[in-house]
Amino acid sequence: MLTHPTSEQLMTLGLTGMAKALDEQRQAQTTFEPLGFEDRLGLLVDREAADRDAKRLIARLKFAALRQSACVEDLDLRTARGIDRAVMAHLIDGSWIQRHENLLITGPTGLGKSWIACALGHKACRDGRSAAYHRVPRLFEALAIARGDGRHARMLKAIARVEVLILDDWGLSVLTATERRDLLEILEDRHERGSTIVTSQLPVDHWHEAIGDPTLADAILDRLVHNAHRLTLSGESLRRRGAITKPLDQTGQA
Repeated sequence: MLTHPTSEQLMTLGLTGMAKALDEQRQAQTTFEPLGFEDRLGLLVDREAADRDAKRLIARLKFAALRQSACVEDLDLRTARGIDRAVMAHLIDGSWIQRHENLLITGPTGLGKSWIACALGHKACRDGRSAAYHRVPRLFEALAIARGDGRHARMLKAIARVEVLILDDWGLSVLTATERRDLLEILEDRHERGSTIVTSQLPVDHWHEAIGDPTLADAILDRLVHNAHRLTLSGESLRRRGAITKPLDQTGQA
C-alpha cells in the first residue's frame, strides 16, 4: 500500500499535520470510508492549517515573552476595581489595535495592571498579531547595552515592527536624558503604525514630571496619550485582601 510512503513524503515536505491526519484516517478506516475523496482530502488540509496556526501562535507567544500567563477569558470582573465591562469588551475585541491606538492602564499596585496588559497581549497573539512585553527599567538597560555593542538601531527597529508593545512599570523614576531620547524614538517609530500598552502606578497627569524635560515630555506624550484609551483601576490591592482569583494569583507586580 502507498499509505505509509505517502505519510513519509508528507513529512519530508513539511506537511506534518496532513501526515498525522492521514495516519489517523488509515487507523480508523471504517470511520472515514463513507466519506468521498474530496471530503477526506479536506480533512487533511484542515488539519495541516490548524497545525500551522498552532505553531505560529506558539512562535508569537514565545517572541512576546509575556510576563504573566494570562488570558482575557480568566479576567475577574466581579471584584470592584473600576473596570467597565463595555470598555473591556471593546479592548478585547481588538479593533483599537487595527486603528493603531494606544492603551494606558493606571492605578495603585496590586490591582492587576500587568495581568490585564499581558492578557490583552495574549489575545492579540491569538488574533494573529505580533506582541512584545518589556518592563520599562529593563528595556532601558537593554537599550543602553545595545548602544554599546552596536545593536541599538536594530533593537529599535525590532520594537517598531511589533503590532502591540507592552511597556510595564512606567514612571518608577524620572527618566535620564538618554532614556528620554530612546522613549521618544520608540514612540515616534510606532506613532500611527502600532499600538502601545503602558501600565503605571502614576496617574497620567503626572507623566510629564516623570519624563523630566518639558520639551521632550510634550513630544513623547503627544505621540502616546492623545489617541489612547484609558483604563483607570482603583480600590484595595487584590493581593493584600486575598480576593484575587486563581489566574490573578500570578500577577506578581501589578
